Order: sequence, then structure tokens, then C-alpha cells
Amino acid sequence: MAAAMGEGQPDLETDEELEELLGFLRDTRGFDFTGYKRSSLGRRIRKRMADARVTSYTDYRDRLETNADEFNALFNTILINVTSYFRDPDAWTFLQREVMPELLAQSGSDEEIRVWSAGCSSGEEAYSLAIMFAEALGLEETLERVKIYGTDVDDEALRDARSGLYPAKALGQLEPELRDKYFEQSGARFVFRPDLRRRVIFGRHDITRDAPISRLDLLVCRNTLMYFNVEAQTQIVDRFHFALREGGFLFLGKAEMLLNDGDRFDVMSMRQRTFRRRPGVASPPYQPAPVKIRTGMSGDLHSVARHRQLRDLILDSTPSATVAVDADGMVILVNSHARVQFGLSSNDIGRPFQDLEISYRPVELRSLIEQAAHERRTLRVNGAERRTGEDVQYFDILVQPLAGPDGLTAAVNITFTDVTVATQLKSEIKRVREDLETAYEELQSTNEELETTNEELQSSIEELETTNEELQSTNEELETTNEELQSGNEELETMNEEMRVRTEELDEARAFLEAVLTSIAAGVVVLDQGLKVKSWNRGAVDMWGLRPDEVLDQPFYGLDFGLPVEKLRETIQICVETGRRGEPLPVPAVNRLGRAITCLVHCSPFDGHNGGVVLLMEERPTNSPG
Repeated sequence: MAAAMGEGQPDLETDEELEELLGFLRDTRGFDFTGYKRSSLGRRIRKRMADARVTSYTDYRDRLETNADEFNALFNTILINVTSYFRDPDAWTFLQREVMPELLAQSGSDEEIRVWSAGCSSGEEAYSLAIMFAEALGLEETLERVKIYGTDVDDEALRDARSGLYPAKALGQLEPELRDKYFEQSGARFVFRPDLRRRVIFGRHDITRDAPISRLDLLVCRNTLMYFNVEAQTQIVDRFHFALREGGFLFLGKAEMLLNDGDRFDVMSMRQRTFRRRPGVASPPYQPAPVKIRTGMSGDLHSVARHRQLRDLILDSTPSATVAVDADGMVILVNSHARVQFGLSSNDIGRPFQDLEISYRPVELRSLIEQAAHERRTLRVNGAERRTGEDVQYFDILVQPLAGPDGLTAAVNITFTDVTVATQLKSEIKRVREDLETAYEELQSTNEELETTNEELQSSIEELETTNEELQSTNEELETTNEELQSGNEELETMNEEMRVRTEELDEARAFLEAVLTSIAAGVVVLDQGLKVKSWNRGAVDMWGLRPDEVLDQPFYGLDFGLPVEKLRETIQICVETGRRGEPLPVPAVNRLGRAITCLVHCSPFDGHNGGVVLLMEERPTNSPG
């Protein structure tokens, strides 16, 4: 028993170190991976640790603290960005033929169609949706009615998505007519057409933490849920249910299922993982009552100006940071708390709100302002996190549309309430509550042991459910492994391309050297360290009548041709030992025509192939001195 416990201790310590590393990533960079499956997540982190030549989670945390670039390398390893246009063609075909007609039929001819691609990676999926709607509705109607949101947590992938630039290889699955219709060539790459690109909005969004985009007709989240554990998947599906309209469609990946949501979703196609939200009661949107301003003719201009000044002072001194934006998206109010809290100034009044950092940090506000103005109801974002250096603040954000005399939205007021202390207390309360729940569960477990007879049937049912969950988990693990293999295959293709280029360069160099040897009129013979023939050029063939295939790899002194090779043995030996070029040696010989000649042999050391010699043989002119 003691030995078994001793063997298991390192695994427990490793698990604790992994959890500490995940907490460090969440606290320092705002990436919360605690909801991810530990098997897949641990494997991806260990892969990056191996590349960085680090063996323990503790040492790797030290590396992250001292090297800021290592964060990007780790996130790129964890967030596997494997995507393509119309990936899994059968699923997209079902979406086009079965889902699109019903989606368009239940949407009015003038109503906006809202689509969300969650976990869009580098944008191929979002642009595939844009192409699909343009083919179904026509380009003009798509530009007027369809709005597509593409979100991800990977900022680097989102930058690629916003650029809309892709290499020709990425468009390989597109039919040529679709590529020519929706892409324009820009050098070696292709760019998505600009007018349709403006209907696709990309932004950073964490589906486990951030408020979902609402009033959706279609929500696409493929091969993303499989990376999360069961608890995180349940929370995400709850958000998806809230985001969809009644009758809205949910399109998942082939490794993902909704096993326990039959009361909220109807199955369109289990094979293609397509579901429809079931009808439910929806509460009417909250519409704030218009502000009534009493006016009269009795006050003079001085009184009116004084009242206006007092009103501005009251607005400026409100205890919460407040920013107001008019219907054109221009900043019309920044109170003192907002100026201090977010580094704004009076010069920012009159600027476009989207140009300010506060429009997207601590949370993406532009889409919320648009939603609040369109729905004419107040929206709330709780616990938005804002980091300033090592300090962390939390805000409850209230986005409140202000109606004008005509009943239309004239402006939107944004209020930031600092709830840092309350959030920290809630976190502590949650921890204590979890400890209490653990203690209660242990007591409950002791109670349940007394009810063994009644639980036998329930146990059988739970075993079947567990088996089903295990099969689902195994399927998701296989899908994750497939993603990793595909990523590795792409890397191997890149390496193969580099090797092909280098092989071509070597072939060119070899052909060049062969051409040089061939073009030399004199006979050139290269001998290796064992004095075997390694090269026999055309000049040697013309002089002695032996072909290369007759002499290559043959001992030089064993060849029988018109040159008495034994007379060269001493000269060759001296050249090999000294490593110096010897004096030309005239040798009487008989050429391939049977004519007696004097062959002048030059012997030079050969540095390649671990030594050897090069023999240059040329016929000595008859008038040369003897």
C-alpha cells in the first residue's frame, strides 16, 4: 500500500502544478483555460514545453515570467487553428439544401438575418457563410439584410481574418467559379471581395465568459465544444440557447452532440449535428420611459443658462464613470470619473466612439450599443475585467438607449460601475461555498450508502449513461487527435517542399559539374582514397576507348588500357602522402586508335570524399622537347 501511494504522488503533484500554471495564465493574461479538458490541454502544453526544452510545469512558468514572447507560442500551440472553406462538404451541403430554405422562409423579406460564427479562427468559416447566403439570396439582398459575426479568443487569428487575405492553397476546396466571383487576386494571394467583407464583423469573444450575441437566426460553432469539459459545455450551450431566436438553428461539429437538451432543441439532423431551438416564452424588451422636461416662458435666459450649467455639473459629478454616444456614433459626454478612470479628456468629445480604446476594452461595446439602440432596451455586462499593468479591476457596464421626442433612439448612455471589491468577495464566497458543498456531498454520500437496495436500478441506468459519455469523450479525443495530425501533416508538407527545392538545387549543381568535366578536352580521372575510379570524363573516353560504366568503382591499377598505369604508382603515392601537386609526368602510351603517343599526366590531390587524386591526361605535342 505504501509503495502504491509513493508511486502515485508525482502524478498528484504534476496535476497541482498544471492547475497552478492555468491559474497563472488566467490571472496574468486573461485566458481562462480551466474549462478545457485536461487530457487534451495537458498534451498541448507538454508539446510546447518539449519544443522549449523545459521538463516541469514550474520551470515553464518561470520561462513565461521572463520571456513575454513565450506566451504567444504557447497560445498558438493550445489554440489549434485548423479550418478551411466549406470544411466537411456533406455538412455544408445539408445546411444549404435543408436549413437555408427554412431559415429564409421563417424570416420576413425585410428582416435582418443575424449569424454568429463562434470560434471562427482565421475567418474561413465566416466567409463561407457569407458566400452561402450570397448564393441563396443574391448579392444585393445579402448586402442589405445579412450580418455575420465572427469571434475567437486568438488575436493573431483574428488579425488574419480581418485582412481577408488567403494563399491559393487555402482556396483549394472552392469551386473555380466561386473563387473568381468572391475573391480578387492580390499578388500571390487572394482577398475577399470588399463589399461583402463589410457584412462580416470580427471581434474577440470568449464563449465561456463573455455575454453572447443575441437574436440570432443561425449559430455555427464547429469543433470547438470538444475541447471543453462537460461543465463548461453545459454553460456554453445555455448561452447559445439564449442567443438564438425561437426557431433559430445551431450547427455543431461532427464530434459534438446535444445529448440532454431535447426539451430546448429539436434535432434537424443528428448525422450533420444540426439542431433548432424549440419555441419558448420570451419576455418583452425593456423600454425606458422618455425623459420629460418641463419648459416655461417665465424663466429668463440667465436662469436657463444657470440651470444648464448646474445640470452639466451634476452629470459630471455622478459617482460612476459615464460616457454618452449619439445616434451617429460620436462621443457627446465624458464625465470626470470616466476621464480619470479611462484616461479620457474633454478633447475626446466629438470624436467617433469607435476610435477610443474604451470602445473595445474592457469589453466590446460597439456591438452592444448597436443592439441596445436597435432593440430599445437596456443591456448589462457584469464583471467585465480591465487590466492596467498588474492591477485588475472589474466593472458592471450598463448600456442604456435614450429615446428622443419622436420615440427613436437619440443617444446611448454607457455607465461603468466599479465592482472590484464585490467581485473579489464573490470569488471568496464561491470558494467557501464550494468547500461547504464538498462537505455536504460527503455527508450525503454516507447517507446514500444506507440506501443500496433502492439505488441498484439507478446504478444500472447511470452505468449506461457513463458508457455513453465515455464513448462521446473518446470520439472527441479522436477528433482532437485528428486535428493535431492534420496540423502535423501541414508542417510535414512544408518540410517536404523545402527538401524538394534543395534537391533541385543539388541536381543543378551536379549537372553543372558534369557539364564542366564533359567540356574539358583532356582526359580527367578522379580516384578515391582507395584508388578506385570515381569519375571518367568524355576526354578519357576519347583518349583510351573505355566507357564510364566499364571503369567506375574499379581499381585504377587493375584497368587494362593503353596507358601503363604502373608507371604512375610512385607519382600518385607521393601526391597522396604530401597532399601537393606533382610535376607533369610524360608516359609512353597507346590511344584508342592504336597510335603510339606520349601522354602527359598531371597528378593533383583531391580534397573531397576523404582524400584521393585527380589525374589530368593530355597528349603531348610531337614537337615538344623530350
